[in-house]
Amino acid sequence: MGAEIEIGSSIGHYRIVSKIGAGGMGEVYLAHDARLDRNVAVKLLPADFAKDEDRLRRFEQEAKATSALNHPNILTVYDIGEHKGSPFIVAELLDGVELRERLDEGSIPLRKVTEYAQQIVSGLSAAHEKGIVHRDLKPENLFVTKDERVKILDFGLAKLREPSTNIHGSEDATRRAMTDPGVVMGTVGYMSPEQVRGQMTDHRSDIFSFGVILYEMLTGNRAFQGDSVVETMNAILKDDVPEFDDDDRRIPASFEKIMRRCLEKKPEHRFHSTHDLGFALEAMSMSTSTGSSRTQALQILDTAAVSTRSGWRDRIWMIAAGALALILISFGTWVLLRPAPAPPPFVSLDVAASPGWVTNGTSFLSPDGSRLAFTAEQEKGKSHLWLRILATGESQMVADSEDASAPFWSPDGAEIAYFTADRLRAINLAAGRSRVICDVTGNRKGGTWNAGGVIVFATEHGVPLRRVNADGKSLPSDLPQKGFRPFFLPDGRHFLFTGMGELPGSAWGIKVGDLTTNETKEIGADGAEPKYADGYLFFVLDGGIKAQVFNPGSFKLSGEPVPVADIGRHNGATGRNFSVAANGLIAFRSASEGVREIAWYSRDGTRTVVGEPGNVRNPLFSPNDSMIALQRGADIWLFDTVRGTGRMYASGKPTGALSPMWKPDGSAVLFVRRSVGVVEKPMNGGSERTVIQAKGGFPFITQMISDGRALGFRIREGNRDIWIRSSTGEEAYFAQSTGNETQPALSPDERWLAYVYSENAESDTIIFIESFPNGGQKVRISGDIGGVQPRWRRDGRELYFVATDGSLMAVTVEETGGILKVGTPKALFKTTIEPGSGLGTRSSYDATRDGSRFFVTETKKDPGADTQPVTVLVNWQSIVAKR
Repeated sequence: MGAEIEIGSSIGHYRIVSKIGAGGMGEVYLAHDARLDRNVAVKLLPADFAKDEDRLRRFEQEAKATSALNHPNILTVYDIGEHKGSPFIVAELLDGVELRERLDEGSIPLRKVTEYAQQIVSGLSAAHEKGIVHRDLKPENLFVTKDERVKILDFGLAKLREPSTNIHGSEDATRRAMTDPGVVMGTVGYMSPEQVRGQMTDHRSDIFSFGVILYEMLTGNRAFQGDSVVETMNAILKDDVPEFDDDDRRIPASFEKIMRRCLEKKPEHRFHSTHDLGFALEAMSMSTSTGSSRTQALQILDTAAVSTRSGWRDRIWMIAAGALALILISFGTWVLLRPAPAPPPFVSLDVAASPGWVTNGTSFLSPDGSRLAFTAEQEKGKSHLWLRILATGESQMVADSEDASAPFWSPDGAEIAYFTADRLRAINLAAGRSRVICDVTGNRKGGTWNAGGVIVFATEHGVPLRRVNADGKSLPSDLPQKGFRPFFLPDGRHFLFTGMGELPGSAWGIKVGDLTTNETKEIGADGAEPKYADGYLFFVLDGGIKAQVFNPGSFKLSGEPVPVADIGRHNGATGRNFSVAANGLIAFRSASEGVREIAWYSRDGTRTVVGEPGNVRNPLFSPNDSMIALQRGADIWLFDTVRGTGRMYASGKPTGALSPMWKPDGSAVLFVRRSVGVVEKPMNGGSERTVIQAKGGFPFITQMISDGRALGFRIREGNRDIWIRSSTGEEAYFAQSTGNETQPALSPDERWLAYVYSENAESDTIIFIESFPNGGQKVRISGDIGGVQPRWRRDGRELYFVATDGSLMAVTVEETGGILKVGTPKALFKTTIEPGSGLGTRSSYDATRDGSRFFVTETKKDPGADTQPVTVLVNWQSIVAKR
């Protein structure tokens, strides 16, 4: 044993308070850490452990590695040192009992067995991922705290006490000194066959020991019992664990399958990793909790029976209700003894960051489907990159990833590329350091990385995709293809992308680009955000993920699109909701438009809700205030302000009807039709006629000028500039810069133009008023509070806008002698309008002629909307196969 420590004495800054335990591995003391003012546990190890310097060095290395794990199911090691020739460990102080004590009290309820097993495997997985193997897993080294958390103790001690492969020497040093005939041995009963033979061991030895513990938790009996050490060892080498008796019929067959898989005599026949084992346990837990039958659960685990004797053609999926992923995540090919059974049903797993963090955007599965990169923020606007290890359920923030958005993986999964406000970066996960690939501008619409080290990425609607080398040694160059969300096909030469029509908001189509020839091929598929996996094209259409059989060589589609998952509203431009892996996993973040309420506001903030909530935007009063034209979905509706009733005015089928505008005399409503242009529909029921045709990259239209020209903004070289086009095709720019000029609003006398300016998508928005049409005099309106959606009062004496906090602001405007004078912006009332970046066309309100009332469409807050997690669907193949 170690040297004696007197109660009240100190080891360094640790004052010994009392002795709390002793055993073959040393004595444990309660101590007080004076430096950090906390109680800790000090374990003093036998002095002879320090005699072998090599053993002590290896132990110290492993203790340091273990202390770096910081996993909730592993005892935290704070410090190591030496006292009077004896090594000691300082660790967190636990309050509870060893698992051995729980087992000695009798059988453990099945629900608790499930919880304990999952926690043990989670801790082992974290250690194994770091290359740390326990080698002495047993109930005595598992501690159950008062809050029912399982902690794995004594990592690294087995390495310390194994100077050779001599079985008897190792056992004599580790057993609980019970050598009399008829007494069950303590540690030897939990050794793996390879440990008994004195062979080299790896993480699969821990899996065997876990299986022994699982059997004991399930049945209350030891798995391997003998009258002596030798008999117990022989049982481990030769005997299967006893069959469950009649009293154990409560145990699901799936649980028994997992246990017996862990207890295979040959390591290669066990679960290949604790990641795989963890997925099997999670799958079993979910299948039983959702009422899956015993037969189905048994079938799920049958698919996990692996043998090196079977051929490649017998490969099947091994994740079902979560279990399928346990093999495919780790390996591309597994071989089985029997033909594949019918694919089991899929299961969804929610993924979220740590408490206090909110998932806020893109998620992307690694190429092998084992990890999920996603972004989350703790403080609004300060996003970081996170990784979820799907097999263990752990989520970890990636260091050096501040301001990350739209991540995508290198083909080998070693790096993640992501965008910041003005750069494309990549981070090497092993090194933990990020590097700059290139500068970027625009709104960042996704990227893809091929095995040849080429990255293709998108920045904006209607501008060329860009190509750059991943090593950062070249400047990005434009490709001929215009679109967003590119995705490389397996050959690394061709890439899918979302192409768009002439008009913003026009129907998206999926296309294929060629890096070698620069050609673009149409494949005849509507939708957005294309992905390819395992013979299927995946895309988003009508609020759901679809899959369709696709030949990546000929680019031919066959069959009909099959619904895979509903995801609610999808922003195809950013593509933030969806990724797929060939191993059967799909990850997405559901979203909704957010129910939009319609309300009247008076200037003092009195609010009256109007009608039913709906997807309503872009309201605009008629010249006499009797009607409001607005966009509901993709249709144009008219709202009668006197009667309080509404009716559809122009159907959006098949081309959509967007952005309504009134003719100055109120005789007609103008609006945008996709791929057509600006159309005019008379109020007297006459036919629509095209006023301005969609040609040459049509702009986002916000207003019509009295002489028939269209006023709006368009994207040019990654930035938005205010643009004017006549019905004859003449074009002119009013405001253009290296930043973004958007949301132009022309004063009633058409002498002044209010618009929004921003450097980029993340920067503050500023409202300016500038003389029109020739420019010159320019006045900043919104000050430091920012603003979007400028609107004029119909007499031109007041300008309204939405501040960054949703407040509806008003500022007086007066022209004297050609000089514009503006007042100080004042908040009229607070709304739940979401201002956004100011880069879009959406309008959320309009004012009556005199500015006394406001018609507002605002988001009705969903308490859970901001915390919507990423969802991972397991085994999409089973969904597709049933269609």
